[in-house]
Amino acid sequence: MLKEVKWSEDRSYRTNSESEPIQFYLDGLSNSNRLDLLLGYFSSAAINVLALGFATFLHRGGTLRMVINNFLSENDKNAVLTANDDSAPYNKLDLSNIKDIKDGLSEYNKHFFECLAWLISKKRIQLVIIKPKIGKGISHFKSGAFYDKDDAVGFKASCNFTAFGLLENLEELDAYLSWENSRSSKMISRQGKVFENFFNQIDDSVNYLDAKGIETAIHDEFGGRTEQELLIKEKELLSKKERLNDNKQVKRTLEKLIEQIYRISREPRFPYPSGPREYQIEAYNNWVKNDYQGIFAMATGTGKTITSLNCLLEESKGKNYNAIILVPTITLVNQWEEEAKSFNFQEIIKVSSKENWEGRLATTLSTAKRIPKSFIVITTYASFVKDKFFKNLANFSNDTILIADEAHNIGSKSILARLSQIPFNKRIGLSATPKRIYDLEGSMSMERFFNDSEPYTYTFGMERAINEGILCKYYYHPHIVELTSEELFEYIEISKKLAKFFNKGSDSLEKNDIVEKLLLKRKRIIHKAENKLFKTISILKGRFEKEGNLNYTFIYVPEGYTQEELEEEELEDESIKIINQYTREIGKIDKSIFVNQFTSGMPDRDSILGQFKEGKIQVIASMKCLDEGVDIPRAEHAIFCSSTGNPRQFIQRRGRILRRHPDKTVATIHDLVVIPPIESFNKSSETFNLEKSLVAKELERVMYFASLSINPHETEAVFEEICENYDLNIYTIHNNLQTQ
Repeated sequence: MLKEVKWSEDRSYRTNSESEPIQFYLDGLSNSNRLDLLLGYFSSAAINVLALGFATFLHRGGTLRMVINNFLSENDKNAVLTANDDSAPYNKLDLSNIKDIKDGLSEYNKHFFECLAWLISKKRIQLVIIKPKIGKGISHFKSGAFYDKDDAVGFKASCNFTAFGLLENLEELDAYLSWENSRSSKMISRQGKVFENFFNQIDDSVNYLDAKGIETAIHDEFGGRTEQELLIKEKELLSKKERLNDNKQVKRTLEKLIEQIYRISREPRFPYPSGPREYQIEAYNNWVKNDYQGIFAMATGTGKTITSLNCLLEESKGKNYNAIILVPTITLVNQWEEEAKSFNFQEIIKVSSKENWEGRLATTLSTAKRIPKSFIVITTYASFVKDKFFKNLANFSNDTILIADEAHNIGSKSILARLSQIPFNKRIGLSATPKRIYDLEGSMSMERFFNDSEPYTYTFGMERAINEGILCKYYYHPHIVELTSEELFEYIEISKKLAKFFNKGSDSLEKNDIVEKLLLKRKRIIHKAENKLFKTISILKGRFEKEGNLNYTFIYVPEGYTQEELEEEELEDESIKIINQYTREIGKIDKSIFVNQFTSGMPDRDSILGQFKEGKIQVIASMKCLDEGVDIPRAEHAIFCSSTGNPRQFIQRRGRILRRHPDKTVATIHDLVVIPPIESFNKSSETFNLEKSLVAKELERVMYFASLSINPHETEAVFEEICENYDLNIYTIHNNLQTQ
């Protein structure tokens, strides 16, 4: 810091000497975190002259405090007025991005002054304007001090803090180092007290002015050329900045600063100025305590990606970083790449069937053996387990961090076969639903791999996310959908066959191939129930009549094909996709409604989501391709037509709808629930106990949604008769869920 600077041997700086005043300012700015200036005239053009130094100063968290007189250039005055106007627009600087700061301060244009206004509004530049109480004079001080955590360097100078003073005049400056001797220390201390009295507005020898008291400096203000160098034509003066390179020492300092800025610009950083949230810090600390292993069980929408990348960021401080990130889909490969770039991680290698990655990975690994370097590999699970990629693991650093997104995939057979061969000890598993449904062995293997078990290294549930405002609140409206007579007949026949395999003692079905096939047939009937379409259109028509639009509506439609009566010119009984049927019928509601599909493999997926966000597409119909990884924060209304017995799917779907957006305060979810009429399954029916078990399972899904909604009692009313018929208690079901 300040003690490390090679200051002028005699502590003096002179224009056209080896040690110029500009050299002093550049050294001070790049090695301190506070600069106090007691000035006469000030011009922001001086900041522009010293842009490289100010970039490192502001990036480090530096604050510039100034006491100045009441004369400013017109542009500077406007910047101060803008900073005091809450409604005024101005460009923000990303203070975590040193290149952004440098670029913002290096050009003396509109962007520069908007950045200046923003810095003043955020108190990174603080101004106190003074004027003598007696006489017609002005404040004409020219002193100040740089401070770091422990030390200070004070100075008194002949030059004003203006471009003219720094670039044109013959000026001198004398510095005082706080650690050098008692005289210097006392001078800095005394000078600091004078500054603080002015800055805190307790010195009664001057008047303190607000921004409206600023006067615009013009030639005539000073009766000629006496003071014109202070504020006039500084834009033209800045064209002479190349004179800085005439001094070899200044040139070396500037080159060093450019190199430093380049290095800092490539360092990883948290993507938001506010830094990681408290829970993200807690997750990292818990992971470290668990020997750098563990599962982050975090609700969809709570920032699992950022939380895990923050762990990589913390581990990268002061050293190289290597990571392998596993994801289930190619879409997620690209999404993780964008998130990693937002952290300023530099070399990112994508591995999937769509990428030519082999040569680049081989080169990177070969180079890393000779010269340690940082890089991240993002790969699909499918590509990861193939020999073509897996054989490279031995060439990765032992310190490589393995991050497994949607970590339940670790429990699949293809991954399980490879687990024992994965050499990395640092591991993070991410999932909103770590447990693998109907796969106890896979779940246990996954937990062993991450050295974790419930309640896991870090857990962030949906209830907490809603209560803390990370996800938005929502209304939940369940709708009971009836089967058609044909569907009901087939459903009952299947139920009769299943009843033969139902064990009353364990209240469950036997596990065999016949049962699995019958359950699959039954699921298809529920999944493709024709009346879901009619209920969906009814819900949409009701909303359209009430609101006049269907903006920001998302519909999960059933997968597969259906048979329907087509137009005469079409082939009879032609099989069509259910999603086509839905989008066609939705479009018929009104000509103003634009509806589009969102399916896997579409080339314009990002464009569709963009148009949906802008309101150009009002309704999106999709299938399960959004279950893992695609963000749709603008969706406010959702209809779940696609029944799923997998908790992971409907928990993820709910989480995607609840993502926050600045223009979204609450979400609305309509859930279509197929339950056959109770008169078909009375207590004397041979299939009653079977159906009771299946209905109870369906109500579990319903209560997952209802329990955290704004209107849980609506669900109780909708299912009251069904619960009474089957001797079920919806609150008991809810309590059982909480204890699972």
